[in-house]
Amino acid sequence: MTHVEDELNSQPECWIRAAEQAEHHRGALPEPGERVAVVGCGTSYFMAQAVAALREGAGQGETDAFPASEFPHGRSYDRVLALTRSGTTTEVLELLAGPAGRTRTTAVTADPDTPVVSAADDLVVLDFADERSVVQTRFATTALTLLRAHLGLHTDAVVADARTALAAPLPQGAVECTQFAFLGRGWTVGLAHEAGLKMREASLSWTESYPAMEYRHGPISVTTEGTATWMLGEAPDGLAEQVRATGGLWIEGGLDPLAELVRVQRLAVAVAAARGLDPDRPRHLTRSVILAP
Repeated sequence: MTHVEDELNSQPECWIRAAEQAEHHRGALPEPGERVAVVGCGTSYFMAQAVAALREGAGQGETDAFPASEFPHGRSYDRVLALTRSGTTTEVLELLAGPAGRTRTTAVTADPDTPVVSAADDLVVLDFADERSVVQTRFATTALTLLRAHLGLHTDAVVADARTALAAPLPQGAVECTQFAFLGRGWTVGLAHEAGLKMREASLSWTESYPAMEYRHGPISVTTEGTATWMLGEAPDGLAEQVRATGGLWIEGGLDPLAELVRVQRLAVAVAAARGLDPDRPRHLTRSVILAP
């Protein structure tokens, strides 16, 4: 078993622990009414997108998401919340150093023995969700679970769906597909982008991701036999029929969207195996991006 398989299979237990810890970390996480920016890089940025949409949707306050490298320094926020598995990513550390003394900062990380410990005002450590694989799975979803629980949006049903996602067969015909499109709505747009990234990283697949309603505005033109279009969350009316009419494979996400992401992680590993690739060591990638000074 690869590291990434072992790690993605442990997600239900990690989510239970994160949800239990949410109350303990309440003082370090955004308070209702705060204007918040959530930042990250790669996978963490896509989780930031999901968090921002969930928080605003819950009426907790204006919330934006940015790649750490694209943070708008001219804007004013009450708190910057950084998601960083390694705690060493250059762009995140530089960003956290910027608002020192002016804006409260919180970092959610997997490793307490890294520079982010001294860079942020508040720290949430999810070391039980750390990973050996370069490809992120459980840290990202566990961090999102922590924040869903903090917002009162996590339930035991989410964990049950994750167990189903790990036990149920993958969609028939999906491993044989050569092109993948992932769609989301609202907070699941970030999950769709992360699903696409997982397929690219682990299996070198041609993948795309879009807000579901935008898929009709051009991208559907390349959908054909051998294409899998996977919806994370509830699909817009009529979209499934339109995709099927192209000859492509439509995959309806019937589980909680975060559990659907677990199914996609499994698919990425299965496609990698079918192509003789090692998903623990994606081409040209490292665990953390550290830029030379």
